[in-house]
Amino acid sequence: MTDSELISAPASDPVRKGRMVVYAIALVIALALAFAPFLFQDVRSGQVAARICIFIVLAASYDLLIGYTGIVSFAHTMFFGMGAYGAAIALKNSGAHWSSVIAGGGLGVLCAAVLAVLIGILSLRVKAIFFAMVTLAAASVMLVLVSQFSDFTGGEDGIVYSSPNLFKPATKLLLGDDGKVLKIMGVSMDGKIAAYYFVFLSCLVLYWFLARIVRSPLGTVLEAIRENEMRAEAIGYRVVAYRTAVFMIAAIVAALAGVVWAVWLKYTGPESTLSFAIMIDILLMVVIGGMGTMVGAVIGATLMSIAQFFLKDLMEAAAGATSFLPLVPNLLNPDRWLLWLGILFILLVYFFPAGIAGTLMKKGAHK
Repeated sequence: MTDSELISAPASDPVRKGRMVVYAIALVIALALAFAPFLFQDVRSGQVAARICIFIVLAASYDLLIGYTGIVSFAHTMFFGMGAYGAAIALKNSGAHWSSVIAGGGLGVLCAAVLAVLIGILSLRVKAIFFAMVTLAAASVMLVLVSQFSDFTGGEDGIVYSSPNLFKPATKLLLGDDGKVLKIMGVSMDGKIAAYYFVFLSCLVLYWFLARIVRSPLGTVLEAIRENEMRAEAIGYRVVAYRTAVFMIAAIVAALAGVVWAVWLKYTGPESTLSFAIMIDILLMVVIGGMGTMVGAVIGATLMSIAQFFLKDLMEAAAGATSFLPLVPNLLNPDRWLLWLGILFILLVYFFPAGIAGTLMKKGAHK
């Protein structure tokens, strides 16, 4: 259904209702993230909010590959890590300056783009499973290289560095009449608030860029390639060129997200950027949110991140509340949070087979 059809559809149209629900959920999440420093003032919640912003971009850029083009890749964290390591190495060796972020991050993004083009040209002609294996091998090689070249990358320990002065807690952004840092709703207007909004606004721009792509003529071509590659080739589209281009675009966006993550975290290591566990998280976020919807990345990344960080706390509280019952407190032991996360994922897949956004937006379409 096109946007014009959506606007003209009757209010009782279940497809339109589903879309409105999805966009309403995404809007609530966006507003919560926009005002996160004021709504959730503890350090842990601020970290989770920044992580959600980053992973929304990662999930959306991966959805551009798997959801809109039908490309299955396991190298997305490799590009994410290249951007992060580029910025981290420059900040470590050249000092905490914006020039280090631009130069190091820019080099990391450039390397990610070049590598994506090479992988695309050499491998996108093969079938999906073989291309997936090639990307998995490339990501594994990158992980080994980072571990081996410890003089530059810090090896398994990673790199610790400082962020630009603007983001240091001692930086005073706004001053009150008494000369002290101005507080709004109890939140000091200092470098920490600047760091968060750097992450939020950067991710907002990257997400907007991806959303524009899928709503452009290029997005229509990508969907045509996903649905029937041979037919798209037959009507004149150079499928390999388009697939390579979108693979490069997704790699660049992931690398830029890595640069932003490195500036925020002030630490870059294999486990925080390159691990296969992060790749699985991104894939689950896309599946939970809904492949081929883009807005699903917002929902999937938010639900997955909240579950990973707060499910243990919820289980601990539930175990305490049910301590008088037999077996139940043992089942709700926080150490079993992965078991319950798996159960939640199975239930989501069962009740929302096309992802949350995908199922709601398509509900009633075939009635």
